Amino acid sequence: MPFPEVTSSPANVSQSPMLWDVFCRVIDNFGDIGVCWRLCADLAHRGHTVRLWVDDSSALAWMAPGARDKQWPGVTVLDWNQASNTDFLQHLPPADVWIEGFGCDIATEFIAARAHTTGAGGINSPQTPVWVNLEYLSAEGYVERCHALPSPVMQGPAKGWTKHFYYPGFTTGTGGLLREPALPQQPDMSDATRAEWLAAHHVPWAGERLVSLFCYEPAALANALAAWMQADTPTLLLVTPGRAAQAIEAALPTAREQAGPHLRPDALRLHHLPALSHPDFDALLHACDLNLVRGEDSLVRALWAGKPFIWHIYPQDDGAHADKLAAFLDCMGANNTVRQLHAAWNGLPTSALGAATLPGGSGWAALPLAPWQAQVHSWRTRLRAQPDLVSTLIGFVQKRR
Repeated sequence: MPFPEVTSSPANVSQSPMLWDVFCRVIDNFGDIGVCWRLCADLAHRGHTVRLWVDDSSALAWMAPGARDKQWPGVTVLDWNQASNTDFLQHLPPADVWIEGFGCDIATEFIAARAHTTGAGGINSPQTPVWVNLEYLSAEGYVERCHALPSPVMQGPAKGWTKHFYYPGFTTGTGGLLREPALPQQPDMSDATRAEWLAAHHVPWAGERLVSLFCYEPAALANALAAWMQADTPTLLLVTPGRAAQAIEAALPTAREQAGPHLRPDALRLHHLPALSHPDFDALLHACDLNLVRGEDSLVRALWAGKPFIWHIYPQDDGAHADKLAAFLDCMGANNTVRQLHAAWNGLPTSALGAATLPGGSGWAALPLAPWQAQVHSWRTRLRAQPDLVSTLIGFVQKRR
């Protein structure tokens, strides 16, 4: 039996459906398209119509099979370059809302075509789209200060119009997190459902501790592998394709050398997964005992899964990611052990995350999963009580139409 995909019930469908244009540029690692697709799919589930303009839609082949072939009701995927095609734009119905994903710039031709059709209505008339710049997720203090602030357009064909900055976040002073309306009612995965899902996806599980690996190149990967290779509790590590698989290949020789004569042949097994759709990736996080996740989208899904996790935050050259990670751990009220593990995994000093170094290191072989899971459940309960991102975004837009 597959783990059920979260969809909206009729009670969650918007009473004022709108047409949305969502723009996305894929920078790297598919996080941009992952977030934008979940936004589009959730809007469509609530009765809205969405056009997703993206410069590289290839990842949707596995994230959302059929999306590029118009098999997702309410969502049409369009090539980014079509937004510059004046002949194509001439016959395009105008949208009620424009969403710039993570600060990508809408084509001048697209803006000019809409400005021409709204000219008679005046600046910010009812025909003018509500224009939103959807920002990156952060728990830092500036998010609440900047959330929903207006930004006048000072030049170009839309001069005099207004954009608004819209920040996802972990508090009621932000836009909230992406969360399908039915998700809070979804039960945690039972042992039977977990076994069935793993079998259906050809995962050879023999009852070991299950750990998912979706990462960049973690500083502590070799140390963790070496510890699991020596542990009394066997581990099955489920490795996602791409950078996680490459990181494993690079770390294994060092890990085997560190384990040395204490290596136990059956203590750690690896299973390489194929690329998973969003519903299957979410199910993977529900099935595992520990989730090693990266970026923005999988962090949020790890929170909703309610299982212990370590977040591999996207590293920035200027070191700003340390402050961002510390702010998240502060917001969630993480204990010292969780902070120390995050510091080790991200290659940061424990002091950067407000943690004291524990005697004997982080203890990858004997992770305190039970109290950690209770802590994540507490975070999830608090976050579920707050409005979700799509609900707040719809309300924000409706007030400005």
